[in-house]
Amino acid sequence: MTAFADRHIGTTAAAQREMLAAIGIAVAEQERPVDALMRDAVPASIRDEGRESVLPAAASEAQALAELRGLAAQNVVNRAMIGLGYHGTITPSVIQRNVLENPSWYTAYTPYQPEISQGRLEALINFQTMVSELTGLDTANSSMLDESTAVAEGMLLVRRASKAASNVFVVDADALPQTKALLATRAEAVGIELVERDLAGGETLPEELFGLFVQYPGASGRVWDPSGVIDAAHVAGGLAVVGADLLALTLIASPGSLGADVAVGTTQRFGVPMGFGGPHAGYMSVRSGLERQLPGRLVGVSQDADGHPAYRLALQTREQHIRREKATSNICTAQVLLAVMASMYAVYHGPEGLAQIARRIAALAWFVAEELRTSGVEVVHDAFFDTVTVRVPGGAADAVARARDEHGILLRLVDADTVGVTLDETTTFEEVLAVLGVLGAGGGAFGFAVGTNDALPDGLRRRDDYLTHPVFHAHRSETAMMRYLKTLADRDYALDRGMIPLGSCTMKLNAATEMAAITWPEFAQLHPFAPEEDVRGSLALIDQLESWLADVTGYDAVSLQPNAGSQGELAGLLAIRGYHHANGDAHRTVCLIPSSAHGTNAASAVLAGMKVVVVATDEQGNVDLGDLRAKIDAHADELAALMITYPSTHGVYEHDVLDITAAVHAAGGQVYIDGANLNALLGYARFGDLGGDVSHLNLHKTFAIPHGGGGPGVGPVAAKAHLAPFLPGHPQAQRAEHAGGFVFGGGPVSAAPYGSAGVLPISWAYVRMMGAAGLADATAAAVLAANYVAARLEAHYPVLYTGETGRVAHECILDLRPLKDATGITVDDVAKRLIDYGFHAPTMSFPVAGTLMVEPTESEDLGELERFIEAMIQIKAEADAVASGRWPADDNPLVNAPHTAASLIAGEWGHAYTREQAAYPVHSLIAGKYWPPVRRIDNAYGDRNLVCACPPVEAFT
Repeated sequence: MTAFADRHIGTTAAAQREMLAAIGIAVAEQERPVDALMRDAVPASIRDEGRESVLPAAASEAQALAELRGLAAQNVVNRAMIGLGYHGTITPSVIQRNVLENPSWYTAYTPYQPEISQGRLEALINFQTMVSELTGLDTANSSMLDESTAVAEGMLLVRRASKAASNVFVVDADALPQTKALLATRAEAVGIELVERDLAGGETLPEELFGLFVQYPGASGRVWDPSGVIDAAHVAGGLAVVGADLLALTLIASPGSLGADVAVGTTQRFGVPMGFGGPHAGYMSVRSGLERQLPGRLVGVSQDADGHPAYRLALQTREQHIRREKATSNICTAQVLLAVMASMYAVYHGPEGLAQIARRIAALAWFVAEELRTSGVEVVHDAFFDTVTVRVPGGAADAVARARDEHGILLRLVDADTVGVTLDETTTFEEVLAVLGVLGAGGGAFGFAVGTNDALPDGLRRRDDYLTHPVFHAHRSETAMMRYLKTLADRDYALDRGMIPLGSCTMKLNAATEMAAITWPEFAQLHPFAPEEDVRGSLALIDQLESWLADVTGYDAVSLQPNAGSQGELAGLLAIRGYHHANGDAHRTVCLIPSSAHGTNAASAVLAGMKVVVVATDEQGNVDLGDLRAKIDAHADELAALMITYPSTHGVYEHDVLDITAAVHAAGGQVYIDGANLNALLGYARFGDLGGDVSHLNLHKTFAIPHGGGGPGVGPVAAKAHLAPFLPGHPQAQRAEHAGGFVFGGGPVSAAPYGSAGVLPISWAYVRMMGAAGLADATAAAVLAANYVAARLEAHYPVLYTGETGRVAHECILDLRPLKDATGITVDDVAKRLIDYGFHAPTMSFPVAGTLMVEPTESEDLGELERFIEAMIQIKAEADAVASGRWPADDNPLVNAPHTAASLIAGEWGHAYTREQAAYPVHSLIAGKYWPPVRRIDNAYGDRNLVCACPPVEAFT
């Protein structure tokens, strides 16, 4: 039987020997091909050799699936009526099969190359339109990480936008409990004072505040009119953030109509399974004037070279990866795959379908309340949408236990006398009757009919239209929906078409077997606050994955809660902050960060309450050890941490890393090693052995969770034992202990206790099937691929950085600045011309402007590597043809790239090059050409004329 690692790794042993010969490494007959390279590339001082791994021996695909089935069988899928922002929902099969389970969607990258991302971008425009129209606000971004982090980002946004001098942020007493906990974490680090008020109960606001947060409807289910409180906040100089349920907004007044400045929430109940907490697409929308304050990604409408409408990411200069320590958010990703699912749920159902679902839920809730009142049971609130809060003096816990044991229904235990019942799209009438019986009511005293009754206040009923664009009315049949999704997928470039050689992003294979379990009901249908006895299988999987990740990284403890790399960074830095404070060193606030670091590093440090001091890098791309020591000396008493990436952001194994970490420790600081480049290290060295105290890991890079077109990401944080008590905990976690017996006492950084737990089976399966040896083989294959590309292209493009032995790590930087000087052809021209050759461009101008950072990964075979190399060599020849005058500087295949089919056949061909040279620069393209849907997009036009919602149909005629 073929081992899974042999399926995952693209290059065979024979191909690896051929590649090694090309880079000048001789391999002994009996030697494994990659061992010689890794001895050459990885410094001997850091190699992890001879250690016994705790990872079990690699399992076959069938064995891994059988073990996952065993874990899934330990879970009990009861009907969750807990609410608190997580609801049962029905994922339309056409969306599950054609989006969630379709590699055209889940293996795509962030749409930084918009010409080959038009399908995803259209889906995200639909998402933004859906959110902005339901919330009644002007502009929505393309998703947030979850609801609670969206509230925190809303708090930071209004702090920036408010002119109030106050540091007070008011929080609704009826806010979701997980949101309150997360706000406390985020506010403390940046000096915000949280003040809780029972806003619906009439408690007055403080005299001074910069903003407030209202939950609408409240966690208790209560629906009330917050417009008076919002007006009072405005009078005090503050701005208002409203956390709104999008499904409820089909029936009740929008936050915008009530005066809100910002609306936030989750789109989970729009067809996205609960997944034990995620991933789900949070949302944020803002009133006019605040769009440039929006965190995260914003899709806008621009035009291409022919003047046709085209989508792109807008206003990118406000994003953290550009603003660095001046950033106002550290969000570097979105939840694109889940946002696509939620937007397509709205497209499929349309406004009438959404309202019908909402009316049925509201009618069921009304029925429950009326039956209870008739039976003499106290219902706490008169107005509600889907949640009925019930007083059961002295018997609340018994009622909750009986509902679970007798009927398989999970109710919310609010307190000793109170129970919460939340209805959703999946609730049956039989389940309603069972709940009524448990709570002491009969059943049937009132007739029930969908839409005839609800408990919503007449003064808060929605009166304005929403989802009026034709896209929300055109795809009602499954045939039409299937074809729409196929049309969008065909406009995109994902890993199912070819290599995406992005440096720093590790676009590796997301194997079908790894993906299989995420849609199993035993994992997908779990509420994140279900009782421990219902989720033992998931907790066992989490324990195993935590222990495996701790072992391969050299740390003692791992928290899987952070649901993005940026949140893992923040969690790690907050752990360092907590450690210093516990030791009486609150004055340690300086974080040293190399100038080449990822943009999130500096932004995360600021949000953790630290001051960023930049450390220089030398000509080889390494941390400048002299400058580091000078900065340490200058800030010794206040040094909190150093953040470095290893291998370096320049793709080099730094030989001085042990000296670097020792110098920081000697000064009393902690070392944060960014795990972005772990794919070049796994199995050969460990962060903890390099002197690291804490790291985040990108499961969507090194451990096979798909990028999903820009999310989901998972960014666990791993730490040494002394920092473990400060890793993120959660007040609603099923248990306090983690693998290794550690208890995490830090505040939460994500809404759910285990973050995006629904996709953790992917990484579990990857590690389980690869085993320790397979993980090391993958690392070596990735490093070999990068060195092979560098060696094959160095005669055409200078390779900017190499290590002491002349080797790169898992990525290489091709310097295109000499090409521009000699020919006028820019890095943008090369990136766009690669589309004509059937490739996604490498990472552009990071970490050095005018360069391409290439990371082939271990998943690509030698044929695909050669196809990319051939394209790059041919592009260099095309640039030379421009320099020689064969083609004009303003009319050549590079500056006009990419070429659409329409641009080749419409009208007369008046260019200096032929149609064949434009479309088929190499012969292999004839058999399988990818045609971009639009020509080069005018980014500046889109920013000058900002449109972030669905354009009218007339724009495309």
